[in-house]
Formats: sequence, C-alpha cells, structure tokens
Amino acid sequence: MLVAGALALCYTAPVFAQEVLPEVTVVATNYKYLKSVGGKEEAQPVQMLQRSAAAYDVKKSEYYEDDYDTYFISFFIPEGQILAAYDKNGKLIRTAEKYKNVKLPSAVTNAVLNRFPQWKISNDTYLVTYYTESGATKKYKLLLENGNKRMKVKVNEAGEFF
Repeated sequence: MLVAGALALCYTAPVFAQEVLPEVTVVATNYKYLKSVGGKEEAQPVQMLQRSAAAYDVKKSEYYEDDYDTYFISFFIPEGQILAAYDKNGKLIRTAEKYKNVKLPSAVTNAVLNRFPQWKISNDTYLVTYYTESGATKKYKLLLENGNKRMKVKVNEAGEFF
C-alpha cells in the first residue's frame, strides 16, 4: 500500500524544466572609486549615493555626445550631494561630495569623546574628494557644544585632528 502511494505520487508530481537564462555581463567601470571611498562604517545614505554615482552610465545619458571629453553630473539626496566628473568612456575621474549630519564612524566619535569628554557633537559635515590618480580624502567638520560654548574641529576618518 505504501509503495503504491509513493508510485502514484511520483507520477502526479509536477515536472520542472530547466530554463536557460540569457548571459549577464557585469561591468565594473568605477570599482576603483567605490573601493577608495567605501568603508565599513560609511553611513547608509552615503553608501547609497556613492553607489549611484559609480553605477551611472554617462553614455546612456540624454546629454551624451562624442564631442565632449568630460561630463559633470550631480547626485542629490536630503543628506548630501555628489558632483561627479566622468570621461567620455564613462569612467569616474573625480568627485566632490558633501553630506550633512550622517552617522559618524566610531573612530571619529571616540576621538572626540577622548579629547573633549564634556562636549557633544551637535552638527557634522562629511566631505569627500576623489581623484582617480590619488584616491579619496575624507574629513569631518564637527560642531561641538558644551553648555553655551561652541567649538569647531576637523577630524579625518581615522580620528586624527587637524
């Protein structure tokens, strides 16, 4: 009885066919940019905007013409903006990025807490510049408050003051 039920089930079970999907080509034109600017503790809005800039295909833009050597494209979200320069092949040449009040990396917050224990960070601006030849430089401009006192400091991504 059990064998007959198993045989009946085998004959009524649906048959799945293997479907061959078209080949996908992944083009990582701007992987150097993402590798240079990306970090483990980058804020989510920063990562999202940087990925948009890296994935942008200038050749598919309505403004693309073979006559120009450089294209300037702006990317905006409420937390920040990127001005990116692409060459005529779609390679990201340089960026100027500015983000307001994003989550700070732990190295930055720890450096501020250690050096200014009674102060709190009330405002932050994250600035990134990227050049193909030299990579990315990242710095944070912080506004610290302690009661009625205010102080501005600049810190790099490693928590070093300058």
